[in-house]
This record gives sequence, C-alpha cells and structure tokens, in this order.
Amino acid sequence: MDVFEAIKGRRSIRAFREADVLSDVIERLIEAASWAPSAGNIQPWEFIIVRNPETKRRLAEAALGQSFVEEAPVVIVVCADEERSARGYGPRGRTLYCIQDTAAAIQNIHLAAYALGLGTCWVGAFREDEARKILNIPEGIRPIAIIPVGYPAEAPLPRSRRPLKQIVHYEKF
Repeated sequence: MDVFEAIKGRRSIRAFREADVLSDVIERLIEAASWAPSAGNIQPWEFIIVRNPETKRRLAEAALGQSFVEEAPVVIVVCADEERSARGYGPRGRTLYCIQDTAAAIQNIHLAAYALGLGTCWVGAFREDEARKILNIPEGIRPIAIIPVGYPAEAPLPRSRRPLKQIVHYEKF
C-alpha cells in the first residue's frame, strides 16, 4: 500500500468485528512503531498490550466511558518514558521530546494497522492516574494514548481538512 493512500484512507474506527487479532499482527504494529523517529534515537516509547476483558472495561471507564475501547479485541496503551528522554535532553526531553517521539510511534501504529486491514482510534481523552493504576505503570512513565485495535465494523467517510493556503506560511508567519 502506498504511504499516501494509507495517510488519506485511515479513519478513526470505533466499531469492531468480533474477530481476534493475532499476536504476530500486533507485533508487526509494534515493530512499525519502533521505527518512528525519536530525538537522539532515545526511543522513549513503551507499549502495553491488553486483551483481558476486565482490564479493557476499566480502561474504557478511565477513557471517560468510551465503551468502544473495551469492545476492541486488543488495546495498545502507548507510554512515554519521561526519565529516559530527560537523561538525554533535560526538562525539554521530559516535557516535549518524549511526547513528540511517542506521537510519531503512535502514528506509525495507525498507518501500519490500516495497511493490514485493521481499524484503530487514537484515544487521548482518559484519566491518566486511573490508567496508571489499572496497568501498574511506574512513575516516570506516562500513558499517552489508548489505541483500540480490531477489524473494522464501520467505514467512516473522510472528514474535511483545512486548505493548504490556510495552514502554510512562507518565510514568516
């Protein structure tokens, strides 16, 4: 699949078929994530793969009641190791670079999933402290996104995008 086709074709999926997603397919998504760029090649990402129904239910509650999280056969929780980035870049690494790097890894998961016929959704609206407790995430590791993964049971239409002339600035803002 052409990368531009994946970029333009991918949608946020919030309804999944009951079909399981095999572990080797999930590993391919994580491998794609691991090839994302990162500041100083620090690679501050950590991935928690969740299949347990009760854990998914609790994550859905932490995600402000977004029930589709628990309906997905697999949930990937992507975390940023703030301390790892801080060792390389101090406060800017802790507060910015680890987030940027992890976001790039998350995007790779979404694009790879789409190329493999899977649906995903980037869930950023969740209570971090609850997710941390549910998954036993240590201090210094920050949960950034909850990504439900499964075979789509919906095909959302494309959403509009701002025209380039509204978002591009040459030489100065």
